[in-house]
Amino acid sequence: MSTLQDGCITPKVQGKYCAMFLCWLLGTGALFSWNSMLTIDDYYTFLFPRYHPSRVLSLVYQPFAVGTVAVLAYYEAKINTRKRNLFGYVIFFIGSVMVLVLDLATSGKGGLGAFIGICAISGMFGFADAFVQGGMIGDLSFMESEFIQSFLAGMSASGTLTSALRFITKAAFENSRDGLRKGAILFFAISASFELVCVFLYAHTFPKLPTVKYYRSKAALEGSKTVLDDLAAAGIQALLQEESEDPKQHERQSNKELLLQNIDYAMDLFLTYVLTLSIFPGFLSEDTGSHSLGEWYSLILIAMFNVWDLVGRYVPLLQSLKLESRTGLTIAAVSRFSLIPAFYFTAKYGDQGWMIMLTSFLGLTNGYLTVCILTSAPKGYKGPEQNALGNLLVMFLLGGIFAGVSLDWLWLIGKGW
Repeated sequence: MSTLQDGCITPKVQGKYCAMFLCWLLGTGALFSWNSMLTIDDYYTFLFPRYHPSRVLSLVYQPFAVGTVAVLAYYEAKINTRKRNLFGYVIFFIGSVMVLVLDLATSGKGGLGAFIGICAISGMFGFADAFVQGGMIGDLSFMESEFIQSFLAGMSASGTLTSALRFITKAAFENSRDGLRKGAILFFAISASFELVCVFLYAHTFPKLPTVKYYRSKAALEGSKTVLDDLAAAGIQALLQEESEDPKQHERQSNKELLLQNIDYAMDLFLTYVLTLSIFPGFLSEDTGSHSLGEWYSLILIAMFNVWDLVGRYVPLLQSLKLESRTGLTIAAVSRFSLIPAFYFTAKYGDQGWMIMLTSFLGLTNGYLTVCILTSAPKGYKGPEQNALGNLLVMFLLGGIFAGVSLDWLWLIGKGW
């Protein structure tokens, strides 16, 4: 039998709410740097007006995210989760600092060289996202479903927080010389500081919470090797004995078997994000026309998406409103594609109020379906299988984002560059 030394499995309820809060903070850190880059789109549009930064940066980001997460999902069972997640948060921190250094080195003058540098950093963020998002969701998949919900809510909150900060910095520096640049510099200074906090929280605080130790210990007893370093950091030495009375007790289904059993969940996530990213942020930033809100219009649309995406991620906490039917989730994911003609005709004929309403609905349904799918799918499996499934689902989620930002360019047909 597998054994645990230097500590037993602790009560799973101890530290639950503290763990949920830390999951929220770590989720915020998982996208804070990237959302900072998206939210200062007005600054990059000013610096690089010929290069479509809102679309190009997303398009550069995604191949790194999708390619990396595919490799990590394939080797998931052999990868040290602690090192994986810490590496991702450190890359986010380094990338945020590099944005500051690049802007200071070029004195905010723009140009092709600076744009290529920004694109390279965007690729770094995509690389880091694959490490953190897949690693964290895989790790949390064998814990409480509320932990995944909190992590996903934190990811959405990063967008809401960056939008709020952008309004504050834009208003504060609106009448000053170089106001856009000063706001952007402040933005990434905050982002770098927050990513550094996430590194320390994950390294020193999160693994020591009783409820986290409980679930990781349980996963180790079920054959998971990905959690051993985190258990060691928490003061628990987990040893999986080579000899066992039942050699089959740690056998797990292959990734192919898990994917085939959950292909509907995977495709639902893929379709959800294909639709969302074919509209957000590129279409909302460049193709919604001119309105009375002026240069604030795209910022308000992005903010409304982020706020309602966050709201949508909390709705499933009300059990009566949570959609768990596999058929229902598929119908909901497919039906969202009716939003494409709705956005097209609203941009062409509607006023800004209708566009704000549509954008809010896009965010609400995106957040709601994300949480419903990722909290429903891992049920009924052992820890190692839940970890693997979490990684596979994140791969399809990021694949949907990549397809969405690619299809977003179709909005430019007939408009010229």
